[in-house]
Amino acid sequence: MNHPGQDSAGQARQPLPSSAVAGPTTLTPGPVPSAGPSGAPPTPPRLAWGAPAGLLQLASVWTERVPGHGEDAEPFLAHHWESRQGMLAVFDGSGGAGAAPAWQAPDGTSRTGAWVGARTARLATECWLHDVTRGRQDVEPQSLHAYLKYFLDTAPQRQSKIGGTMRRQLPTTLAGLHYQIAPGDAEIELRPLWAGDSRAYALLPESGLHVLTRDHTRESDALELLRSDPPMTNLACADRDFGIDTQHLIMPLPCVLVAATDGFFGYVHTPADFEHLLLRTMQQAGTAAEWAHLLRREVESYTADDASLALLTLGYPDFGDLRSRFAPRLKRLTDQVSWGRPSALTIAPDPTADPRETAARIKAWQDQSWQAYRHGYESYLPPPPEEPV
Repeated sequence: MNHPGQDSAGQARQPLPSSAVAGPTTLTPGPVPSAGPSGAPPTPPRLAWGAPAGLLQLASVWTERVPGHGEDAEPFLAHHWESRQGMLAVFDGSGGAGAAPAWQAPDGTSRTGAWVGARTARLATECWLHDVTRGRQDVEPQSLHAYLKYFLDTAPQRQSKIGGTMRRQLPTTLAGLHYQIAPGDAEIELRPLWAGDSRAYALLPESGLHVLTRDHTRESDALELLRSDPPMTNLACADRDFGIDTQHLIMPLPCVLVAATDGFFGYVHTPADFEHLLLRTMQQAGTAAEWAHLLRREVESYTADDASLALLTLGYPDFGDLRSRFAPRLKRLTDQVSWGRPSALTIAPDPTADPRETAARIKAWQDQSWQAYRHGYESYLPPPPEEPV
């Protein structure tokens, strides 16, 4: 068990409510927007949602890159007031490995194995958390794995005629973060649970963003993962063995918990840019709902993939307090990510510049930025798996 050092300003804490709403609350997507004017492409389906609930504030973002063909499931967010625990999770159907059709809706719409897999994993996770809150299951990877395997094995699927080592039945990533608020409201117990390359994070006012999961890829350096797209070595799926990884952490309250698919963090210039996006939009917003809408607008401006994110703040009396606590961190991070940043990343590229020299300057700046940021970001990164003897 890891016990990170205290990371707060020592302000008096208000007690978290012990009961309010019975059972977990979940998010579902809003209606799919209709197509635009004649000849215009349809608006991508999207979800941007946020709400306060006592000393909890929740936000969720989900958007499809190609309307009607997105394979991320809607994010999952639930808090069980009576037991003072909950979970946030995201699911990214693996379109490459699960591109074959797996199910046809009553209206004739065909859905891929990746689409079905992500949504099946979401349902399995919700049912698992329901039983956890009632004491019927332990918060262990083996327990969640059993639910995922059962639901994936019984979900609708078709046997593809296309074989190969990369093909999977109903393949999906999962990045979940189960939390339990400790008595006294000073700490929180965390259990990240994941398969694939979606990620869970903790965001703290003094030390910033900390990744809590390690991608299931052979490359583990976060900057190198931005420069390449290595295949995943582990995915939840219906036709092969898979694993659910975890670690056990104790962190101080207040804090912010985040789960995101690679559509959010995989298309920025450096790992620090993702934290900067979270903090910058936080400072621009006045409520959790506005924060979610700003995040949705920003991610749609740069990503080349479906993108989903679940976010939960714990222990902040209101959104204004949240912003004020993170304002100094944003100032420090802005100075860090701006120092030496090549102009080609902030203004229109110079058409007369040598592309190789521009690329070299960008790479050198990325390396410098990553080295300055890496230690804090990886403070709670799980150790790499042991190599088989």
